[in-house]
Amino acid sequence: MHIRRDVKVGLSIAAAVVWIGAVTLLIVHEPDPGAASPAELRDRLATALGTHDPDAFGDLLDYPGSGGDDFAKDYVAVLADHGVHDVRVELGPDAAAPARATITGALGDGRPFSYPLTVTSEDGRWTVAFTPPLP
Repeated sequence: MHIRRDVKVGLSIAAAVVWIGAVTLLIVHEPDPGAASPAELRDRLATALGTHDPDAFGDLLDYPGSGGDDFAKDYVAVLADHGVHDVRVELGPDAAAPARATITGALGDGRPFSYPLTVTSEDGRWTVAFTPPLP
């Protein structure tokens, strides 16, 4: 009777160790947020906003806390609701080390729009943020 219980406990412990290892591997292999270069940020941001892809947009956000995914979903939903298309992104003032991404495009009724986002860089990864740039 004790052998059967010992086997069950041993199998339970082994399953828990395997599960913890698998979760750890998934976390370690998850790509870092952001883009590897300003040019990649520009291209991926234009594609994410133009196709209204919340996951792709969320991967480029420098968003504090854990609400980034929800913010990205809400943000691209507003773009989709307004029929946003022909999205372009221009980096400045220096395209090689930008501080700003200017988003331009057209609304569903054809009217143009434009707005700036702050570009951030940390550990070689480039992202956009919704905070004003510091002087």
